[in-house]
Amino acid sequence: MNHVRRNSSALLKLAATILLGSATLAVAATAPAPVSDPHLAKLAAQGKTLFTQAKFKGNGRVCESCHLGGGLEPGRRPDGKPIPSLANAAAVFPRYKERAGRVFTLSDQIRGCIGGALEGQVPEEGSEELTALLVYVTSLSQGKAIDMGGKPQ
Repeated sequence: MNHVRRNSSALLKLAATILLGSATLAVAATAPAPVSDPHLAKLAAQGKTLFTQAKFKGNGRVCESCHLGGGLEPGRRPDGKPIPSLANAAAVFPRYKERAGRVFTLSDQIRGCIGGALEGQVPEEGSEELTALLVYVTSLSQGKAIDMGGKPQ
């Protein structure tokens, strides 16, 4: 009987090791490549802070309220509708939006989320806030193939 317990224990340890290794690989596979330019890395860090903390004088939500895991995980809109991660957002914009009847840039999308879901004060085009958010969201797509109009992941 001890022999069975020892073998079961060994199998459980092996299974746990495999699962932990798989989880580590999954996290590594979804993590974006680092930003090598120090100026862009600084802006990406500022953008991440805005993404996770800025309320834009709105309803109290932040970008990460909907876009979970810093944007790397699928999330939910305020109405509960699921949304994809932002892991390839910069790689699929610009995109044609049928409902709007026009092409949207990544900047348009970010500004739309802030004004819509966050009910916030939308940063001006070219502003430091919007630039930092654009650099951060673009950094999430680092290493992804360009697929304009493609499907968000």
